[in-house]
Amino acid sequence: MSQARLDIDAPSVRPTAARRAWMFFVRTPSLWTYVVLILLGIVFTVLSGGTFGNASNLRNILLDGSLLMVISVGMTAVIITGGIDLSVGAITIFGSVAAAQVMNGIGGDSFAVMFAGFVAAILAGIAWGAVNGVLVSYARVAPLIATLGTLGMATGLALVITNGINARSVPLPLVLVLGNGNIFDVPWLVVVAVIVTVLGILYLNKTRAGLYLYAIGSNRDGTMRAGVRVRANTVSVYVIAGALAGLAGYLSLARFATTSLAGHTTDNLAAIAAVVLGGTSLFGGRGGISGTIAGVLIPVVLSNGFVILGIQPFWQQFAIGLVLVLAVYTDHLRRRRVENE
Repeated sequence: MSQARLDIDAPSVRPTAARRAWMFFVRTPSLWTYVVLILLGIVFTVLSGGTFGNASNLRNILLDGSLLMVISVGMTAVIITGGIDLSVGAITIFGSVAAAQVMNGIGGDSFAVMFAGFVAAILAGIAWGAVNGVLVSYARVAPLIATLGTLGMATGLALVITNGINARSVPLPLVLVLGNGNIFDVPWLVVVAVIVTVLGILYLNKTRAGLYLYAIGSNRDGTMRAGVRVRANTVSVYVIAGALAGLAGYLSLARFATTSLAGHTTDNLAAIAAVVLGGTSLFGGRGGISGTIAGVLIPVVLSNGFVILGIQPFWQQFAIGLVLVLAVYTDHLRRRRVENE
């Protein structure tokens, strides 16, 4: 009886403040990325005497990160399912080539011509994304191998179509308005990136299809036994990633007024790095686009800051590699801690 009274009267054990703070970081993997981003901004602003933090430079940072952000939204969804897509850079190139070929074939610089190029870029991205999805879902090819294969095919076909020569005949309004124009002093490319980002967040968090992606990444077999069409949902996520890569190709064409055949070869690695830096787990089932935003901005901020401070750009690659390794290691520790609790 006395023992029972002792059990009842014993105060409950509450976690310490440090423990609660640690668990908050564990359950909010993107938070530390924003902390790093803010610290980098403060350091570069102080060292540059305020040049880094002025409105004009911040606008340039957002502009530089806009194309990668569009690609990274699709990459985030793919990695959440436990997959990977190495072909997004090649699809970006192919999308720009498809758009240029269609617009030059029609001729002129009307809105209809530019819209035809937009449709061509999106359809090209959808087609390559569907190939990836079918190979991964129905042919059971490992995502790494399947998308590596389509990387080679998309790049090779783009070179065949153009004979390895960049197309430089682009409708002038496309370059002046979408590529270099502003709305309320905000670049149109940034506006498009924001729209894509918001739609991606809503898709992953507010739709049944988006929530299925988390389930697939957490437990593919269990999700399939629950009646979810895992294969169809996997195909759809690669199609979305391909469509966004095609859109990025169209935006790149508008910004640079050329197809940039050699300009997007590392976009796949940059997007993967941005997603992982943003807290999305390479093992699938965890993460989100809100963290990817910071993951995209970190390398852009480093590059911009190094240029302003006159630091050799080679150090940027070292810094990004170091941060990426730390991000993956942190994710490993976080998963192990959660599994042990």
